[in-house]
Amino acid sequence: MSNKIQIAPSILAADFTCLGDQIREAEAAGADQIHIDVMDGRFAPNITMGPLVIEAVRRVTALPLDVHLMMVEPDHMLSTFAQSGANTLGVHYEACLNLHRTLQTIRQLGCKPEVVLNPGTPASVLSEVLHLVDAVLVMTVNPGFGGQAFLPETMRKVTQLREMAKAIGREMDIEVDGGVNVDTAATCVAAGATILVAGSAVFSSKYSVQAGMDKLRAVIESKKPV
Repeated sequence: MSNKIQIAPSILAADFTCLGDQIREAEAAGADQIHIDVMDGRFAPNITMGPLVIEAVRRVTALPLDVHLMMVEPDHMLSTFAQSGANTLGVHYEACLNLHRTLQTIRQLGCKPEVVLNPGTPASVLSEVLHLVDAVLVMTVNPGFGGQAFLPETMRKVTQLREMAKAIGREMDIEVDGGVNVDTAATCVAAGATILVAGSAVFSSKYSVQAGMDKLRAVIESKKPV
């Protein structure tokens, strides 16, 4: 885990008519990762991207690809997403029948294992698998669509996870996803988040990708704990 607070632009909010250019702009602006939301229309009420998009993104950037699998029965697709170029594979606690084995499989495939928690799922459910993960992603909105309002009550979970990791001597990232912008970023960092997923705060029709990244970074640098 790095001491730097990382920004992972979510391409769910990007302009898909020029996706490659938008990703290159994000990388040039200082993005640390690229976040890719995979929704199957069953676990989350939307259908988004799949392996072909991940392969295309891999060809245009050297940044780590953080692939968030919002899908039922993700196990049968893990190797496909790994081969497509994913660096981190995030699976939902709520979608995995045997989470322990799923996380082991992700690491065996050469990817970083990440487990994701919906807003209504408590941090305590991860007590038996926390030692297996490199990151936990806390959903700060309910999964399905970009542009939703940030749920401040989820910050308690971020703090709890940081305390749980410390108790077992585990260095890991805590990622937040949903409604992250210049008004909420400092709150996330103060709670213990180390990776901020930002969609419309970076990819906006009102300002450039560079401007969006600069605004977020300025808030993080001015407010993050010493």
